[in-house]
Amino acid sequence: MNPTLNADNYRTAIVIGGGPAGLMAAEILSNAGIRVTLHERMPTVGRKLLMAGRGGLNLTHSEAFETFLTRYGARMGSLSDAVEDFSPSALRDWAGSLGQETFIGSTGRVFPRTMKSSPLVRAWLGRLVERGVTIVTRSLWRGWDAGGALLFQAADGSHWTGGADITILALGGASWPRLGADGGWVPYMEARGVTVAPLQPANCGFTIGWSAVFRDRFAGQPLKNIALSHGGYRAPGEVMITAEGLEGGAIYALAAILRDDIARGGSTTLTIDLRPDLSLDALVHRLEQPRRGQSLANHLRKAASLSPVAINLLREANNNLLPDQARILAALIKSLPLRLLATGGIARAISTAGGISFSEVDENLMLRRVPGVFVAGEMLDWEAPTGGYLLQAVLATGAKAARGAISYISR
Repeated sequence: MNPTLNADNYRTAIVIGGGPAGLMAAEILSNAGIRVTLHERMPTVGRKLLMAGRGGLNLTHSEAFETFLTRYGARMGSLSDAVEDFSPSALRDWAGSLGQETFIGSTGRVFPRTMKSSPLVRAWLGRLVERGVTIVTRSLWRGWDAGGALLFQAADGSHWTGGADITILALGGASWPRLGADGGWVPYMEARGVTVAPLQPANCGFTIGWSAVFRDRFAGQPLKNIALSHGGYRAPGEVMITAEGLEGGAIYALAAILRDDIARGGSTTLTIDLRPDLSLDALVHRLEQPRRGQSLANHLRKAASLSPVAINLLREANNNLLPDQARILAALIKSLPLRLLATGGIARAISTAGGISFSEVDENLMLRRVPGVFVAGEMLDWEAPTGGYLLQAVLATGAKAARGAISYISR
């Protein structure tokens, strides 16, 4: 149950940021009878959510809750209350209340049956309008003025100040800045003495430094049905060859440890199993079959069922040479090392690591140094792999901040 205020306790709230966390906060606040004004710097709200839904909107994941929480790594304890209060099942019920029934895919991920985000966003905005939420677009938050009032800037460069009983900040991280989140809020937090961990790319691609021949021929092609390994972790799935290196779901699952290793040592090595469905001995047996005049590439294509991009990746990683011995070649296919030179830029990352330290907020996500101001979403210092975990925590922290704000002004 959401906490509610009676008519005698009428209050106002400002929500800054029109992404999922801000929209969820606005919904819960307005449902409690609070008059909400939501500010968004872009011409429309929910832009990143709409983009995320182009390939199928992954809302959450259906795995056991105890396992689900482990996906947040070192921040599991900081996020557990929020995710338990607004759980994956609660998220599915909420989507259903907007007319967006969900289903569980073959990998356990949860999607709307439409597989799109636009119907959900339209229904969500309709609900907010019905509840009296005022949405002000092209309104850029510029911190606080000397008197402590919220400072905003319009598209024409003019400024104005505003205030409310409570404020919820949901400005996102710094990935995909053209969609709205650019990390421009960091200096305003630091000016108030709030500790902010440096924003870094999460769920990002990595630079390898292909040869010109490999890059020009294979950039844009997928490498399917593989498994990546690093530091004792293994991630099955697929990746995309890019002009710079690799990106895609399997590498995103290892992105945090890969990024941190590169930061420590300047580069790191990723291992690819090109045939994870075959044991080493089974692959050796296949490769030992007579070639009968076939080229090695054709033999790999037929005997090992490797795609052209996989075969050429073997060459690329082995100085354009391949061993003839079946066991050595099979071992290379099963454990192909690739040197990662750098982390992809934050502007193209799926999400952001770093942000406001959890030590800077109380149990309700209110800033300890700025009473009455709450924080939600990717502004907080946490990260998670793709698979529904990102959106789940963004929505859950938006709900938690709103409920905390309601409790704060109810006292």
